[in-house]
Amino acid sequence: MSSLDPALVRLLDGVDLTGRTVVVTGATTGMGLETAYALAAAGASTVLAGRDAERLSAARARVAEVATALVHTVELDLADLVSVGRGAVELAGLVERIDVLINNAGVMFTPLLRTAQGHELQFGTNHLGHFALTTALRPLLGDGSRIVNLSSAGHRLGEVELGDVDWRRRDYDKFAAYGAAKSANILFTVEADRRWRAAGVRSFAVHPGTVATDLARHMDRDDFKEMVRLASSASTAPSGSSSVSVEEPPRRMTFATPAQGAATSVWAATTPELDGRGGLYLADCAVSSDVRPSATDPERATALWALSEELVSAASSASTDGR
Repeated sequence: MSSLDPALVRLLDGVDLTGRTVVVTGATTGMGLETAYALAAAGASTVLAGRDAERLSAARARVAEVATALVHTVELDLADLVSVGRGAVELAGLVERIDVLINNAGVMFTPLLRTAQGHELQFGTNHLGHFALTTALRPLLGDGSRIVNLSSAGHRLGEVELGDVDWRRRDYDKFAAYGAAKSANILFTVEADRRWRAAGVRSFAVHPGTVATDLARHMDRDDFKEMVRLASSASTAPSGSSSVSVEEPPRRMTFATPAQGAATSVWAATTPELDGRGGLYLADCAVSSDVRPSATDPERATALWALSEELVSAASSASTDGR
C-alpha cells in the first residue's frame, strides 16, 4: 500500500478485504477513484461504475496496479434511469454479492439542467439515480453489507421540497438545489437503514470534507465566493434553523485532496466501529451530529422514499412503453 495516501494507509492497517466485493459509482476520477484504489489495495474485488467507457478503462488500469482480486467496470449514467437499470442488470451478472456499495458520484452547483427523464439534474443524479441503482441491487446486499452515500455539509444549503423536487414551481437556486440533493442523500440513508437493517444491511451518509475535484467544474470565481459566504453563514445558524447569519465574515475555504476526501468513505466501508450500527451521518472518520434535523427526520425520509419509488417506476413504465 506504499502508493496510497498516508491517511488511507493508516485507516487500512490490518484490514483484509479478501473475498469482499465493493462497488463504487463515479469511480473514474477524484474521490471515487481514490476510494476504489484504496479498497482494491486492501484485497477487495472492485466494480467501477461510471458513464464514460474510456475513462472507466483508464481507471481500471490504475486500480489494477494494486488489486489482488478482480476489477470490473460497468458503464451507467446516473442522470438516465434507463441507463441505471441496464447497468444494474449488467452488474448483477458480474457478482453474486455486494459487501459495500459506495454511492459516490455526483454533480454540484449546476445551472438548471435536466436528466433524461426531466428531473432537476442535481436531485436526479445525486439522489434519484443512486436510489434507483441501490434498490435494483438490493438482492445482492446481504447480512453485513454496507451502503455508503456521499452527502455533504452542503446539505445545510437547502431542504428537499417534496412538492417540487424538480424546481418547476420556484425560481431555480443552484446552491439550494445542491443542498436539497445532499439532504436527500441523508434521508435516503435513514430510510434504507430502517427498511433493511433487520436483514443486516446498514446505511451511512458521509461528508467527505471540502475536496478539490472536478465536481466544481460548473463554478466560477463568484460562485466560489458565494459558496464560502453560504458555508460560513450556515455554520453559524442555530441547529435546525432555516435562516442564516451573516454577522461573521466569510471564512477562507481550504481544500483537501481527493485521497484525503476518500478517507471517511473508506472508514465507513471497513471500520468495525460501525458494526451493528446504521442510519448515521459521518465526517472526519467519526459519527457526526452536525446534521440538520430535517435531513434525518424519519417521516420526511419515508415520504421521499415513496416519491422516489413513484419517479423510478414512472421511468421504467415509460421505457417499457417505448415513449
